[in-house]
Amino acid sequence: MSQAKQGNHGNHGKKEAFYPQTGVAVTCRSYREYEAMFALEGDAPFRGPTLDVAGGASSFAAEARLRGARVVSADPRYAKSAEALYAESAEEIASSTAKLERARDRFDWTFYGSPEAHRAKREASLERFIADYRAEAEAGTGSYTAASLPRLPFEDDAFALTLCSHFLFLYEEQFGIEFHRDALRELYRVTRPGGEVRIYPLYTLKHERYPGLDDIVREFESAGAAVRLPPSRLTFIPGSTRLLSIRKPASGNG
Repeated sequence: MSQAKQGNHGNHGKKEAFYPQTGVAVTCRSYREYEAMFALEGDAPFRGPTLDVAGGASSFAAEARLRGARVVSADPRYAKSAEALYAESAEEIASSTAKLERARDRFDWTFYGSPEAHRAKREASLERFIADYRAEAEAGTGSYTAASLPRLPFEDDAFALTLCSHFLFLYEEQFGIEFHRDALRELYRVTRPGGEVRIYPLYTLKHERYPGLDDIVREFESAGAAVRLPPSRLTFIPGSTRLLSIRKPASGNG
């Protein structure tokens, strides 16, 4: 990691070299962001049941259900009450906005426009998520499941599309290669034959391509999966223009 530059950026003081993060942040991302980062074509979430892993307080599932999709979300934070999760998420939004202000020159703002607009999108996503989180809990649907990688409480071959955003690869310093391999094998396990796992981004918090990616690609190709790195439409991290797609053989072999 390069050294942080000293200097002023407006009234925000010292610039950050990269995005500083301790622990795993709770994220609040919208359906539109999921469409962009996962390059979801119009009907992709509607071709079968979808699993969103480590989505935190993102409103993707809530918005997708309004469009007729079947989405299950899994995150360890779903063991929390709506009030506790809302408070944590609101605090994270405030903290992340301050960090993005200090590191704003390190990011591509084409999609979001500015740190202020980024914050507004996060806050709107959080409000949509919390309303849905409460409603689904009251209905007892099981749409939000408290679970964490590398072990998920779902049957084999359960989902047509399995998504994981801003967790795997991003936190490369906190989670080693074996964790990543186990986690990806688990996402693959719960994805049905002919279905697909999609991961974004492929870059770490240091804005570097995940160093173990090629080995992971080879492993799944050896198992018979079709592995691609198609373009992503969310290039917030400069250079992060690809997502990982792992498609399970339709025969169920591999």
